[in-house]
Amino acid sequence: MEGLKVWRLSSSIARPSNLRQLFGLGTSSGLVRCLDNGAAAANATNTRFPSRNRRASTSTSTSTNTSDREAVRAIRLKKVEQLRSKGTEPYGYKWDRSHSAKELQEIYKDLNNGEELDSESHHVSIAGRIVARRAFGKLAFLTLRDDSGTIQLFCEKERLLNDQFEQLKTLVDIGDILGASGSIKRTEKGELSVKVDSFSILTKSLLPLPDKFHGLTDIDKRYRQRYVDMIANPEVADIFRKRAKIMREIRKTVESRGFVEVETPVLQGAAGGAEARPFVTYHNSLGRDLYLRIATELHLKRMLVGGFEKVYEIGRIFRNEGISTRHNPEFTTIEMYEAYSDYQSMMDMAEEIVTQCALEVNGKLTIDYQGTEIQLQRPWRRETMHNLVKEVTGVDFTELEDDLKVAKDVVLKAVGLGLDSKDKSSIEACPSLGHLLNEVFEIFVEPKLLQPTFVLDYPIEISPLAKPHRRHAGLTERFELFICGRELANAFSELTDPLDQRARLEEQVRQHNKKRAEAVSVTDGTGEKKNIDEDSMYEVTLDDDFLTALEYGMPPASGMGLGIDRLVMLLTDSASIRDVIAFPVLKISQ
Repeated sequence: MEGLKVWRLSSSIARPSNLRQLFGLGTSSGLVRCLDNGAAAANATNTRFPSRNRRASTSTSTSTNTSDREAVRAIRLKKVEQLRSKGTEPYGYKWDRSHSAKELQEIYKDLNNGEELDSESHHVSIAGRIVARRAFGKLAFLTLRDDSGTIQLFCEKERLLNDQFEQLKTLVDIGDILGASGSIKRTEKGELSVKVDSFSILTKSLLPLPDKFHGLTDIDKRYRQRYVDMIANPEVADIFRKRAKIMREIRKTVESRGFVEVETPVLQGAAGGAEARPFVTYHNSLGRDLYLRIATELHLKRMLVGGFEKVYEIGRIFRNEGISTRHNPEFTTIEMYEAYSDYQSMMDMAEEIVTQCALEVNGKLTIDYQGTEIQLQRPWRRETMHNLVKEVTGVDFTELEDDLKVAKDVVLKAVGLGLDSKDKSSIEACPSLGHLLNEVFEIFVEPKLLQPTFVLDYPIEISPLAKPHRRHAGLTERFELFICGRELANAFSELTDPLDQRARLEEQVRQHNKKRAEAVSVTDGTGEKKNIDEDSMYEVTLDDDFLTALEYGMPPASGMGLGIDRLVMLLTDSASIRDVIAFPVLKISQ
């Protein structure tokens, strides 16, 4: 970078008493932040930047930011008027670019310090956002960032025509989007630059970019204003570029095996394919309630009935449930179904998808996730739920009798010490041995599955769409894939018997309605409500059309759903699902 000097302010604007009123230098992303003249004017008399090792308090920064923001906006609106009064439109229509910043950096990487290429063949045109500026005397240096990276604009007063240099000083602010053309030069200090012949303001920015101390560290604001987050923190945008790579690689992997991508309805008459609370909407013309889908499963299976043998869909799923670091009300999955195969083939597919995506994004199969080294080399561990529970808790469910009460006593005796009241209540509320096994697994085993592990053979009570296990009564041919203590994929040998399927879904509806009835609020003698479980209050309906489709005959098949958001979290070392969703659902801002 070139040397640093303060812009000369007009006589009508008070000078700041020190440089930190004008410059906020350095961010975690390497962005050099320099406040424009308007911000300097707003801050000239009463704003002090904290030292580099100290942050201002939240209450102070909020009020100061609001005041500064409005002052800066007012000044920039006047600049818009000035530009138009000079016959310049500050919101352009088009700019013909010859190169991106990255392309120029690559093409001229061998250019020596101090060397200049001024011939017509080295005349270039670029465009992007101004993220920093410096000036001394008749020279000005602007840092321009486009989608590919950054490059410096080298501006000399004598080189620019008419009053463009003065316009650059007085009317161009950090945040503005500029187009510039000129020749190539590498400065004596080694900065590759476009030596500007002419420039044009393509978009005048009215609001100031956040500095290091305000806004960028406000996690909630970063999610709400992702567009500002990506400007201030370029590494955030890299996550979404990696996400796009992952999506491409998933499609490439499954289509190389002959799968066909299809699309199924988001609005459905009956939300099915999983057990989750749906979003309900109303269609005026049809005069009926519709549900946002909670899975793509049942319609994809209809495609198998119709004659497709390998189908998949990458789609948005909607579940009206809680929000956490790993749950968002809308999320993205890939679901796939393959005729004439069983769940063993889906284990191979899961391994291939994850490893290919890891190689595409990181170039290796050993990755770091939040300080834990994860080994993705195949093959991955495959173990039954029964054996994993026995391994961690010492309880062998195969030796327990059918007496549910006795089984709960055995479990609580083995693991009850130190168990919190919520988990203890969950165990005591289990309606069957299968539910009890799964509850113990989720509490004690799931968090320990850091390395890739296929958990096999789930109880039939919690797997209403999976085929009965061909060797073990009461179990199904189902697996879930866990990495870093999180479920990443869920797969079955699919149930194709229409009578068995109807009986299981009807039982699921009965169990839900029973739970719903128990959750209806009651009033005790004091008038207070109790026993309210809002998550159980939704209605579950039977998808009769799906059951009709099965009666026409669906071939033996395996199916799998894989959570793309969680896969992106894993491969980008992101702690929260909100970090990998561009615009996550948030509470209303107060």
